[in-house]
Amino acid sequence: MNLKFYRMREGAILPVRAHKTDAGMDLFFCPNGDRGVCYEKSGEYWIPPKQSSLISTGLKTEIPEGYMLEVKNKSGIASKRQLIVGACVVDPGYDGEIYVNLHNIGNETQKIRPGDKIAQAVLVPVIHCGVEEVYEDGLNQNSTRASGGFGSTGDR
Repeated sequence: MNLKFYRMREGAILPVRAHKTDAGMDLFFCPNGDRGVCYEKSGEYWIPPKQSSLISTGLKTEIPEGYMLEVKNKSGIASKRQLIVGACVVDPGYDGEIYVNLHNIGNETQKIRPGDKIAQAVLVPVIHCGVEEVYEDGLNQNSTRASGGFGSTGDR
């Protein structure tokens, strides 16, 4: 299966897999001049500490029915630059530009230059289900987990 991408402006880079077995395709920053915490004429964005910004890719795509494109962290960018991706799902039928919601969780301003890798996109199958309300809590009665919440199976 191939995904169709359209370059909305000059400088947009098509998604690339660094290795043929990678699940994700790298997404790249392509400035458009109208979004970001700080924008310079050079096309660079600055994301100050504890701030977020919608970063443009210059791309739009056509997602097949039954799938979604999930935008995820690049591990090196997250660990080295403290830039993490906020919730980003591209649904079938979305016909606008793909933006990446980047959060700077670090203590230093991060500069993003045109052509920098900013995230990765993974094509994911979607199973559609209905919702059914029940009126007595008989859910998960055969579970051995209990209801302790986060860390309820131990911290190690």
